Amino acid sequence: MSTHDVIAVGLGPYNLGLACLTEPLTDLDCLFLEARDSFDWHPGMLLEAVRLQTPFLADLVTLADPTSPYSFLNWLKESGRLYQFYIRERFHPLRSEYNAYCRWAAAKLAGVRFGHRVTAVTHDEADDLFTVHVTGTASGETVTHRARHLVLGTGTPPHVPAACAGLDGDVVHSSAYLENRAALREKNSVTVVGSGQSAAEIYHDLLGDIDTYGYRLNWVTRSPRFFPLEYTKLTLEMTSPDYVDYFHALPEPTRYRLEAEQKGLFKGIDADLINEIYDLLYAKSVPGPVDTRLLTNTEVTHARHDPAAGEYTLGLRNVEQEGEFSLATEGLVLATGYRYAVPDFLDPVRHLLRFDTHGRFDVGRDYSVDHAGRVFLQNAGTHTHSVTSPDLGMGPYRNAVIIRELLGREHYPVERRIAFQEFGVPAGVEA
Repeated sequence: MSTHDVIAVGLGPYNLGLACLTEPLTDLDCLFLEARDSFDWHPGMLLEAVRLQTPFLADLVTLADPTSPYSFLNWLKESGRLYQFYIRERFHPLRSEYNAYCRWAAAKLAGVRFGHRVTAVTHDEADDLFTVHVTGTASGETVTHRARHLVLGTGTPPHVPAACAGLDGDVVHSSAYLENRAALREKNSVTVVGSGQSAAEIYHDLLGDIDTYGYRLNWVTRSPRFFPLEYTKLTLEMTSPDYVDYFHALPEPTRYRLEAEQKGLFKGIDADLINEIYDLLYAKSVPGPVDTRLLTNTEVTHARHDPAAGEYTLGLRNVEQEGEFSLATEGLVLATGYRYAVPDFLDPVRHLLRFDTHGRFDVGRDYSVDHAGRVFLQNAGTHTHSVTSPDLGMGPYRNAVIIRELLGREHYPVERRIAFQEFGVPAGVEA
């Protein structure tokens, strides 16, 4: 049985970034386990020409180590695309480009194991080591590894709201949109439910083909309007270690209130996309009315499927007018986001982990979630680290902090203060 300094479970962008940053460190033995057969980042939403909402500097490594060979720019150079990207003069890569870049990086890393599903984690008190039980997804073979530290990067699974839970038929979550797009185009009507970027991208994609396929298209959102992602520069300073320090030190009730209020800072729609949707609606309306409805302030209260008619009936409620109505649709796309769940494989070591009064991880300022400071969490910490938790640009910072805790020294410089503004009571000011 092998023993490692670190075993990281799950290989999304954040643990992949950790793998890139730890690869050159000879004094850290790391193993990265991923159940899937290869890296694939939101494959169901890799629409052509869709861009990231963060610039290329927010890659796996650059903001921790600009000299790393695993940078996005190095991928561009090795793939012969650097000058094309330069001529393009846009800082934001295509989402498909980012996925290809991550796959390139993963293929270069010796410590990554795909097709290895973690089934349980136990703790040996005598040796003070974690035992990670793994099953090969192809072979079914079981193996165990031991580690002094764990890093959890299992991501957030698709969320289906209670009103749509257990629906029969061919309802589609946005995470599987691309593989179901052809079937949706053959429907007489399609309804997209959701408020964020994914809902907007799917609506825009379907709207572009509405004349070709002739379906009726609806977009239902509970939000009072189509909120743009807040991307002004002083707001972006909230994705900083300064703001993490401030937010993390707030009382738990205050943090939870702010978490609910700040969703528009990381779950809003790209402003350019909102404008592109309007321009497309305008262009398509020149010959006559467009067979589409955009329903704001509208929540889904219940849903049922009629297999004989091949149709869903959505019970809807206008939140502000408190009026109820229904909508029939053949195709249904739930762009209702993702929600973190503590992995079942942690059940044997739950007594070692910290939880808050809401039952969520009590994530330390150093991203640890256990009492001994040996289990770390990637993402899933908006209730403790605010908008920085899902931000790709803060991934290298978080990994630099985790690596510091693993090594007991600061290998990659960890920024303390980058913001011009002050988020709390100014130091040295008398009451």
